[in-house]
Amino acid sequence: MNISIHPLGDQALLIDFGESINEETNQQVRQAAAKLDEQKPKWMIEYIPAFSTLTILYNPFYIAKQIQISPKEILPYEWVRTEVFTLLSQSSSYYSEERTIEIPVCYGGEWGPDLSFVASHNSMSEEEVIDTHMKGNYLVYMIGFAPGFPYIGGMDKKIAAPRRDDPRLSIPSGSVGIAGEQTGVYPIETPGGWQLIGRTPLKLFEPDKDEPSLLQAGDRIRFTRIDKAEYDQLKEGGQ
Repeated sequence: MNISIHPLGDQALLIDFGESINEETNQQVRQAAAKLDEQKPKWMIEYIPAFSTLTILYNPFYIAKQIQISPKEILPYEWVRTEVFTLLSQSSSYYSEERTIEIPVCYGGEWGPDLSFVASHNSMSEEEVIDTHMKGNYLVYMIGFAPGFPYIGGMDKKIAAPRRDDPRLSIPSGSVGIAGEQTGVYPIETPGGWQLIGRTPLKLFEPDKDEPSLLQAGDRIRFTRIDKAEYDQLKEGGQ
């Protein structure tokens, strides 16, 4: 595994798996996270996976005790760095059972006020944008920005669009947006600058559940089209 490790402040380190964002690199990030889940090292506070990096926060008090019994003087970061290299070099029982999550979307109109902009920006009709969006080969690379917010790669570049110049102060939960070559779904009401092309009635984040986020890194996504009646029915049913 070709990685580089760097200090991040005095209580964290950053593992860099590569400069490019792709499925292979992201899988390495998820594999490393799985090893941390398996081993549950006592010195670790938490970890934060991203597109091509993994940040690990460590307990300086625990490490200080380990350094005291070390045969030679060593800095906390160097101690943790050695531990991380050892952990990542070990074999793992990691197995990613790929999930495919279907997300129904009501495109355009009041649910997707920026659909016309995305269409005109790419010299396409709104129907062409919708059709292209539904045909993407989607992968959730990471969860971030807001609780349960999925950064989804695999969208066709033909419908890429820049973020809005004037971000909205409030975006309804379930809004499906485009920013650059990515698509995503707002799980909660929040400010944001993505171009909104539709909305789903699904609840992507429910804090009272044991697993509050519907989606997780590594999930495959399939967008399907529904009409207003279907949207209202699913919304009322709490799907």
